[in-house]
Amino acid sequence: MITIKNERQIVKMREACAAAATVLQETKALVRPGISTQDLEEVALAAMKRLGATSACFGYQLANRRYPAHTCISVNEEVVHGIPSIRRILRDGDVVAVDIVVNHDGYIGDNAATVPVGAISPTLQKLLQVTEEALRIGISKAQVGNRIGDISHAIQTHVESNGFSVVRDMVGHGVGLSMHEEPQIPNFGRKGTLEKIRAGMTLAIEPMVNLGAYRTKTLSDGWTVVTSDGSPSAHFEHTVLTTDKGPEVLTIPRPVIGHVHSLPAA
Repeated sequence: MITIKNERQIVKMREACAAAATVLQETKALVRPGISTQDLEEVALAAMKRLGATSACFGYQLANRRYPAHTCISVNEEVVHGIPSIRRILRDGDVVAVDIVVNHDGYIGDNAATVPVGAISPTLQKLLQVTEEALRIGISKAQVGNRIGDISHAIQTHVESNGFSVVRDMVGHGVGLSMHEEPQIPNFGRKGTLEKIRAGMTLAIEPMVNLGAYRTKTLSDGWTVVTSDGSPSAHFEHTVLTTDKGPEVLTIPRPVIGHVHSLPAA
């Protein structure tokens, strides 16, 4: 069942999403060659604590396993759910997707962005640009009276018209009191299908786009999803509130005054 948020819940969602967006902004600002994905994990965790939030990822249970980190940081061919590691050092030319999901006062904020590490190739630049454009286009279709399939179709059309492929195995979703609520929001599909969009829905819209084929597989750690052909992937995500005046992006960072992160020079 799709949960329609009331005014009090929407206020709580705005707070949670602002916290998630701030954590993402501060974490991705530290992306550079020579640091590890564990460094980024620690920056994100410190920001969550300062903002009074916790990770909604840490300990998340799937089948008989629990996610062991507070963020998902996926590099190059890793599509989603990359586990931070001190051994995974970012290199010039990489792309890294930072996925931040927080719990703030019982409500979930969810967002992600893919960031270049140093100088990247024109092909990768286009992959990131098209994926972020697909997110904006998908959000524009989250109009009251439309259907979820309108979002899906718009994302797929933009991605495939630019020569890339849309991941089928993972989808966007509703979000609120839990990380995964109804409805599911595929990044592919037909216009005029799936659930009708009503005011008060909070949706995590998240194109996952591969440079090569759309197929994926999961590594032996049970979490990290990679492209089957080893091609790079990109992931962008916002949490969106549907209103009678149009979609409102909730994952907007709030200013943090007087706080500076630092890491050792690479």
